[in-house]
Amino acid sequence: MNRICLCLPTNRACPATITALHAEADYAARHFGADVQLLILDSADERTRADHLRAIAALPERPRVTVHHLDETEQRARLGELIEKAGLPARLLRLMLPPTVSYGACTNRAFLFAAALGCDSVHRRDSDSTYQVHAGQPVFPVHHELPWLGRPAAEAAAAGLRTDLDPAHAHHRVSMAGASFIGELSVDIGEIRSLDPAVYHDVVSLWAPGDWPEERTRDLVAESFTGAGTAHFTGDRSTLTLVDPMRVDMCNIAFDRAVYERVPLPPATDTIGSDYFLIHLVHDATLPGILHNRHIENFHTPERRTPAGFLAYQRRFVKFLLSMRYFHHVYDRMTAAGSALLDDLGHVRPETVTAFLRESTALDRTENIWRLDRLDTAYRKLGGKYAEFADLVAGEREELLDEARSDIEDYARLIESWPALIEAART
Repeated sequence: MNRICLCLPTNRACPATITALHAEADYAARHFGADVQLLILDSADERTRADHLRAIAALPERPRVTVHHLDETEQRARLGELIEKAGLPARLLRLMLPPTVSYGACTNRAFLFAAALGCDSVHRRDSDSTYQVHAGQPVFPVHHELPWLGRPAAEAAAAGLRTDLDPAHAHHRVSMAGASFIGELSVDIGEIRSLDPAVYHDVVSLWAPGDWPEERTRDLVAESFTGAGTAHFTGDRSTLTLVDPMRVDMCNIAFDRAVYERVPLPPATDTIGSDYFLIHLVHDATLPGILHNRHIENFHTPERRTPAGFLAYQRRFVKFLLSMRYFHHVYDRMTAAGSALLDDLGHVRPETVTAFLRESTALDRTENIWRLDRLDTAYRKLGGKYAEFADLVAGEREELLDEARSDIEDYARLIESWPALIEAART
């Protein structure tokens, strides 16, 4: 029986999401015979966690569905045990469970706990999204994730699944399955677009490499953070392919264990987009994936609209832009390497990824200084709270520039420690 981890990392109130996720777990068990480990990693405050526990207590028992709820105290204890068992330094706990928000670290914890639970795959959802409904039924992504994930791509093609995969890659396992989202922008900067489209273009364009031509950058801005648009689900489509990272989102993704048990995600703190690296790695390494259209509906939660929430989120966006100085270099190197990223068994070579990351840390900071200058000009044009945020960034320039590089160094260290952590979890 295929054992899977359906995972929800959260730091906000989401009882309705928990209930809906349990329904998806039941769907996976009934339709595919899966043994579903429903894992809720709860970083919310005590009052919110209590609401979550009440929602969990109200869930009906379902065959082959097991619910696990871990708050941060429980996560910290279990991580500490695994780190000690693996013979790794205690300071590694900071990368696995940092004191501030880390999209990569929370998913890495899911990967590690999934390994401890004996799971073959991890299927991630987010608490600020919900399932579409079609013909009165929820549109569950697991419908496309389970049939072929972890199996040779050639089997999926032989069974009639639509494919545009080069036959040269068909002997590899299907390593990822994903779709995108509909609804609000994935990054909460829609207000900038409504206030001044020109400023929006200037800001969003900063995640492109500095040497891109204007036309290519303009195309990137047009499709950035928009997901699958606003059209609702009307019927299933899925393709066996090398999945374009721009076509999927981390709120709607599943990975085979052969990927995440070899390379974790960047543990960068206060950085949106820090959890997307494996999507690029799977694509660049020529590993097959399933691209489907069961898109999840995205929405923005109220705390981002508070003064403190606004400042925190915008800082995460700035750190994302600065991180791209290094990740673009790594992505270029991975693209050039292609299938050389894989060993003779078709598994990703972690040491190659680590080498590219360390190579990127030698890049100078000139391009990132330019990014901060452009951001300062853009936010001051908007005035009000955006100008106040520009003042905040101006006071943290050196810190932000240093963090962008040190985040990459931390990631390389985590990759090197990852095999021992996974071994400790699996055994």
